[in-house]
Amino acid sequence: MNDIKESLRTIEQNYKIFQQQQFTFIAALEHTRENAHDKIKPVSSIGQVQMYMDHYCNNSTDKRILLMFLNLCGDLSRLCQRLETLHSGNATTNALLEKCKTLVSQSNDLSAIRAKYPHDVVNHLSCDEARNHYGGVVSLIPVVLDCMKEWVAHSEKLPRHMMQNDS
Repeated sequence: MNDIKESLRTIEQNYKIFQQQQFTFIAALEHTRENAHDKIKPVSSIGQVQMYMDHYCNNSTDKRILLMFLNLCGDLSRLCQRLETLHSGNATTNALLEKCKTLVSQSNDLSAIRAKYPHDVVNHLSCDEARNHYGGVVSLIPVVLDCMKEWVAHSEKLPRHMMQNDS
């Protein structure tokens, strides 16, 4: 469990660095959406961000910040896989893990996701941006991190014999 907590801490630290560059991330999404002639529909999936980066990204700054986002999503996805192998769980931990896995899925529609207090990532967006274009994609990482922290908290309350790999 300690290595899970350490991985979660590392992801949180990387997310804090990413969070400081949220305006750069939004600008990169703006540029790539413009290049893709895709300004009407919202950014609604990790796969869409990947596609923008792969096919419509024209500068290194945009590529760097989009890659940072995608790497964080990949780290979260790998952590989900590790959580799954750690223990058989109970209804609560299994539901939390399923939610995390669904959220970090490449094709999952993020449009309706919104981070809530104490996260203020959506507050930094204009109303139009938050409502119509980027609210889900900027909310994804804090929502998944909260979900994983809740998973860890519930897992620590489980009897020791339920753990597959007590690390």
